[in-house]
Formats: sequence, C-alpha cells, structure tokens
Amino acid sequence: MYVGAIDQGTTSTRFMIFDRSGAEIARHQLEHRQIFPAAGWVEHDATEIWENTLKTIDVALGGAGLGPSDLAAIGITNQRETVVLWDKDSGRPVAPAIVWQDTRTEHLVRDLDAALIRSRTGLTPATYFSATKVRWLLDNVDGLRARAERGEIRFGTVDSWLIWNLTGGRHLTDVTNASRTMLMNLETLDWDDELLRHFVIPRVMLPEIRSSGEIYGEAFPGVPIAAAIGDQQAALFGQTCFAPGDAKCTYGTGGFLLMNTGTEPVRSNHGLITTVAYRFGEQKPVYALEGSIAAAGAAVQWLRDQLGVLDSASDSETLAGQVEDTAGVSFVPAFSGLFAPYWRPDARGAIVGLSRFHTAAHITRAALEAICYQTRDVVEAMAQDSGTTLESLRVDGGVTANALCMQLQADILGVPVSRPAVAETTALGAAYAAGLAVGFWTSLDDLRANWHQDRRWQPGWTAERRADGVTRWRAAIDRTLDWIS
Repeated sequence: MYVGAIDQGTTSTRFMIFDRSGAEIARHQLEHRQIFPAAGWVEHDATEIWENTLKTIDVALGGAGLGPSDLAAIGITNQRETVVLWDKDSGRPVAPAIVWQDTRTEHLVRDLDAALIRSRTGLTPATYFSATKVRWLLDNVDGLRARAERGEIRFGTVDSWLIWNLTGGRHLTDVTNASRTMLMNLETLDWDDELLRHFVIPRVMLPEIRSSGEIYGEAFPGVPIAAAIGDQQAALFGQTCFAPGDAKCTYGTGGFLLMNTGTEPVRSNHGLITTVAYRFGEQKPVYALEGSIAAAGAAVQWLRDQLGVLDSASDSETLAGQVEDTAGVSFVPAFSGLFAPYWRPDARGAIVGLSRFHTAAHITRAALEAICYQTRDVVEAMAQDSGTTLESLRVDGGVTANALCMQLQADILGVPVSRPAVAETTALGAAYAAGLAVGFWTSLDDLRANWHQDRRWQPGWTAERRADGVTRWRAAIDRTLDWIS
C-alpha cells in the first residue's frame, strides 16, 4: 500500500505517491494558466485546476502500474489564501479564482480595523489573505452578494474546492487554511462573527473547519481523503519540524519561513504572522510563526524573463559564481511591495550601488543575496518574538538546487543550512498527515526516522563581513519605500 498527495500549487498541480519510507514512487504534474487581467491582478481558472487534478492522479497511478485501491489514503496540500466562489447546485465557479498574489484589494485593506484583525486572527491586514478577495467579489460581481445571502454560493480556499469535487459536495476546510483567511479566530479555531460583520461576508458561504488530519470523505471507493493542510504548513510537517524552535524555509516564487512554537500561539510584535501549523483530530493545535517573502525565486525569474540576463534559472549559479561578491550592489526585489517583516505595499524593486564597473554577474549575485537577506530579516524577527535563537535551518523548494545561493544563506544567517534527501516536502507533508490519520504511519517518530539529509552548508563569512552586508541591505531597503502613494 501507498499514500497519495495532491499538491495544488500556484503554477501547477501534481499528484505524488509515497511508500512507507517516504520515498517517491510516482508523480505527474501539469501547469495551469496564470491570468493577468489588469496590473496587480492575478487569477486562475478553478475548473482548469480541478480537471488537471484528475489528470495528474490518473497518469501518476497508471505510470506506476497502480490503481486507486493501492492507496491507503490521499492528502491534499494547496496554495493558500487563493479564493474560489462557486454555485452550490451546479458546482461551477461563479468568477475567476483570485490568487494570493493579487493586490486589487489594497483600497479595502486600508480601511480595516488592524487591531481587531491582529488580536482575533494573528495576521497583519494585507491583500495577501482571503477575506478582502471574497468581499471584492461580492461587491463587484452582479447579483453575487444577494445570491450569497440566500445561501446559493459557496466560498473556499483551493483545498475546499478540491474536497467538494472529490467527495461529491462536502463543504470542508482545515484549520491551517482557515487560519489564512482573516476570518478565523485563532483561539476558538472557528469563524469569528465580528470579523464576518467587519468584512460583510455571510457565514452560510463558509466551509466547516476540520483538523488537518482526519477523514474528509472518499475520493474513490475505499480510498479516503484523510488530510488537508496549507502548502507551507505541509512543508513544515514534511521537514519533521515537530518541536518548538524547529524551522524550515521553502524557496519558490516567494519564500516562506515557519517556526514551530508549540501548542500556545506566540503573538508577533515584529512583523510576523501567527498561524496554525497543524492539528490532528481533537489534539491541541500546534502553532507557528511565519514570515512570508513576496519575491524569492521571482527575482531570478525576473532576470531571466524580463531582462534576458539568463537563459534558465539554473544559469544564475554559474553567472553569479563568476564574481566573488556583488562589489557593493544590492538588489531588493520588491516588485509588489515588501511582505514580512516590513509589510510595505508602497515599496517597489530597486537595484542600488551601480557603477560602470558592474556586470550582469554582480546583479545576479545580488539577486541571490536578496533571497538570503530577506530570509535573515524574518529569522531576526522570529528570534525577537519567540526568544528562540535559530540553531540551523531546514530548506526546500526549487531555489535549493542552487548550491551557491544556499551557501550564501548559511553565510548570511551564520547558521548551518540543511537540505533533505526528499526535496518535495510539501507533498510529503500532506502524505504524512493523511497516512497518520489512517494508521499507515503510527507516530511522529516514524516520520522523523524517514528524514535524511542530502546536503549541509556551513557558514563561512566572518562576523564583520556579515554585519557589513546587513547594513548595506538595510540601506537598500530604505531606498525602496514610499514609491507608491
């Protein structure tokens, strides 16, 4: 028997199959369209995502010579905060899905009661989260608010959309995804009536909140969906960060650093968000501090796609390795503002410190350093909030294939950086959660035994070089602010 995982991400959907040791047996992946109807708007076609999900399951199983009956369970992990609204009778979306990156609701965010939202949800008001996207759709799609108030419309993050379709109409979500909506009370783990009034969102639209690991229904006869968990929490779980102080960073388009803080939420005073890491059954929830970085791999993609400096993202390591340092150049990739710990939507990207001496190699190296300095900013905020000093960092995501970038990360943090043997920790985390729920694995110790290190980078910079780099980075950050009024 095996465990399957649906990994529904921002740019693609894949289905992966794992054995009891956590080794990958099979996968299939399909990209979906990125729709940009206006500046700052990012949309997906939820129907396309659902159809791709079915295709990936079918092809992955077939390629491995397996059928659904070979699966003990399926777990779901998903891009968080993205909003899908659909008709409860037809099951069809009533508008495009608004993606977490979308910034069209900035005007709504400015009017929010920040103190109320922070105290109830642990989040900082931002376009990033779901609630203002739901509000925007209800206010701007003709007749939608009236239909929602009549109970005809369902809202969900992508996990709910997939569960609805896989189970024939069960309207459920898990506590990790609910904690990203700006609508869930972090203490009660239920929808907050005052927040619903604040956002003018009818409660009848919302799914029932469940734990991260339990049976949600059957995807196939005898094959339960036994987990739903947001992608970054899934990566934390897949990295077996089960003890307070354990931390991981996932580097994809953005960067997401989470630290396990135990069974009591730690409120942030330094620009981070407090979120639910996971919950199993009726056990106490485990919480995390999170710092979300808007542009990590996106900085390298910009050099490739917009400037044409690189033929492929992997070329960044070779080009940046041609120089020993950036020769004073800093690159802040604040293309859509700065997320944690700054939360400055008015910021925009900047490359500073340029002279005629500088080349594409210096700028590319500065882009890699930017990924690492943004991570350091979050790590420092976590230490201030939690009182816990990071001893090492577990890393995953596409950027970790760049060995130079990971060495720079160790240098800039001043702590070792470890990459696991199984790189797909997001899908693995969903599989682990589902497998635990059905007894495929019996304990967290089983999962810890599966974790193996692929490579470890030790810091090499002196404390003086590290301090000089941070000073220059902070000066560059200052120069990106107040560009958007």
